[in-house]
Amino acid sequence: MLAIKHLSKQFKSGDHIVKAVKNISFDIPQGIFSTIIGKSGSGKSTLLALFGALDKPDSGSIEVDGRDITKMNDQKLIHYRCKEIGFIFQNYNLVPNLTALENVMLPMEFAGIATDVRKKRAQKLLNEVGITKDKQLRRPSRLSGGEQQRVAIARALANSPKLILADEPTGNLDQATGKIIIDLLKTLAKTENTTIVAVTHDAEISKKADMSFHLQDGKLLKN
Repeated sequence: MLAIKHLSKQFKSGDHIVKAVKNISFDIPQGIFSTIIGKSGSGKSTLLALFGALDKPDSGSIEVDGRDITKMNDQKLIHYRCKEIGFIFQNYNLVPNLTALENVMLPMEFAGIATDVRKKRAQKLLNEVGITKDKQLRRPSRLSGGEQQRVAIARALANSPKLILADEPTGNLDQATGKIIIDLLKTLAKTENTTIVAVTHDAEISKKADMSFHLQDGKLLKN
């Protein structure tokens, strides 16, 4: 489903050239929860930005469901970001003046889905991630960190994306809550038949993944 071939990316930092990603190749099948583990500066965030079409590689290809996103024009990339990919952030990034339900409905509104359809889909997803009916009507400030991350996960699933990218999804959670979130992501990869790629520095998270990749200084190490 996700096929990475000879991917490289470098950028300028002051007077230096930083080779953030160095000739990386790997494949991740559909319905798999995978992790990319590495220390700060290993290239994890750059790799995630490339997968999300937020940046372009210097060389190599990124195939999502058989299509190379590095060759897409701007219009196709907008469609890709809107409908074919979901993002989960460390800081949740929920809209503070919207309820949990409205936050999950928002991506579907941008995708032009009818109000009744997106409400029903949002309610289903929130139930699936464990947000009860009363909490669905609360704003993020009235939810715990773990609950906010559950809402963020439901939002990422809203448009039934083929690929979900998670950036340190347990970084702001305590260990017990983080474990619950990782178990949830692993389950959702199967039930929603979507590929989830989480970048993390936590080796314990990678142990729970169906597949795990280790980055060091922009290079992929064998596990």
